[in-house]
Amino acid sequence: MSIGKPQPTSLNARTQSRVLEVAFDDGKEFSLPFELLRVCSPSAEVRGHGPGQETLQTGKRDVGIVGIEPVGNYAIKPIFSDQHSSGIFTWDYLYWLGENQSQVWQEYLEKLQAAGFAGDTGRDAPMPVKGGGSCGTKH
Repeated sequence: MSIGKPQPTSLNARTQSRVLEVAFDDGKEFSLPFELLRVCSPSAEVRGHGPGQETLQTGKRDVGIVGIEPVGNYAIKPIFSDQHSSGIFTWDYLYWLGENQSQVWQEYLEKLQAAGFAGDTGRDAPMPVKGGGSCGTKH
């Protein structure tokens, strides 16, 4: 057992059930749905560059993970079937998602409904096309 923050002891991507199973050295184990990981990606594409700049992710119900790259000894970078690959998931963030999964999921469903999607239909709705493609910063 490590001193301080829990460290992963195993990591398995289950492609048929579309869950990432991660176990930690404190004995906790989590099954994180690929969809949850995708809509909660810690990337700027999802989170934006500051408060209020988040992009609500839609149409991710059937997203898969086609690869996982290690990032040092502290994180992984999943490559999703929709080509999203810029999110770096630290062990701390994966642990936090596991601990708070039900609350995070409920908040996501509430955001979809607030955006005008009935029930969980936003999970199937295509992402809106953004114009310009700029990140909004001056270079």
